[in-house]
Amino acid sequence: MNTTSSRPLLLTMGDACGIGPEIAVAAWAADRGADLRLVGDAGVFRRALGFMGLDLPVAVLDQCDDVAPPDCLPVWQPSGLPTDLLDQPLGQVSAQAGAAAARCIIAAVHEQQSGRSRALVTAPIHKEALHAGGIDHPGHTELLQALCGDAQGRLPPVRMMLANDELRVVLVTIHVALRQAVDLITTGRVLQTLRITDEALRRAGVAAPRIGVAGLNPHAGEGGLFGDEEIHHIAPAIEQARSLGIDARGPIAPDTVFMRARHAPPAHPGEFDAVVAMTHDQGLIPVKYLGVEQGVNVTLGLPLVRTSPDHGTAFDIAGSGRADPASMAAAIRMARTMSA
Repeated sequence: MNTTSSRPLLLTMGDACGIGPEIAVAAWAADRGADLRLVGDAGVFRRALGFMGLDLPVAVLDQCDDVAPPDCLPVWQPSGLPTDLLDQPLGQVSAQAGAAAARCIIAAVHEQQSGRSRALVTAPIHKEALHAGGIDHPGHTELLQALCGDAQGRLPPVRMMLANDELRVVLVTIHVALRQAVDLITTGRVLQTLRITDEALRRAGVAAPRIGVAGLNPHAGEGGLFGDEEIHHIAPAIEQARSLGIDARGPIAPDTVFMRARHAPPAHPGEFDAVVAMTHDQGLIPVKYLGVEQGVNVTLGLPLVRTSPDHGTAFDIAGSGRADPASMAAAIRMARTMSA
């Protein structure tokens, strides 16, 4: 088996009708790391090179860990991709594009599980296209979780972390309605999130992680005046986490915890290494406000490393050559750090 240093990072194509192929080829062209391989349709990647003004040959690899000639875009094209992807209109939902995106993810996960790659970086997919393509999962996170289930069908507990150079946020609940999310905020789920967060930060090189925990309600409930989830669920989870040696603090008013955690030296060193937020929008709005161009989506709790850019398929600019590969480049850097 290849060593960790020689096993490649796999960059999946994403939705062929969006900007995923464009940011993938642009990030590769700027990086040109010997450890990078693109996973997807060679024709789609050739088209993306043209959109981005890049004059590079494409080397189609037989195996994902094969080595391409110098200055050739290294593409591993898994079997089972639709043959008519170039016929699908850019910027529109396509069942073929959704099926192809899923096929690339499934193939890349299999390569990582088989030890032929060391990390997975995924370009954006479109949830509606994924569903139209026959995939009964709402997004990347849930599909990856299903692919990593054990022989008994048990799924690993996973959490979404969104991170940039100034702030890391981990979510207790993700893609559910807000009314449902409140019911999912239990002591067990918050504690599990804290354990997953602490473990992930330690793997990323943070020796003694400091985790700030956001409350759910205004002013973190104000002692039960504005809701009692903090009293009955969040505070007990923090107490149990601290008994396990996890430096978790809170619950802290959600309108201040992100400011306290923001790491912007020298004037403002962050008080926390990560914030655990209760709901999707509560946690992602502050990170995205700091700039999606450097944001990275990381799936924690999987038995593999997966990162992704912090933006969607951007159908409105697909094919225009205006896609910014900065977030993809940041996702590549984080995947390298987490899989070193």
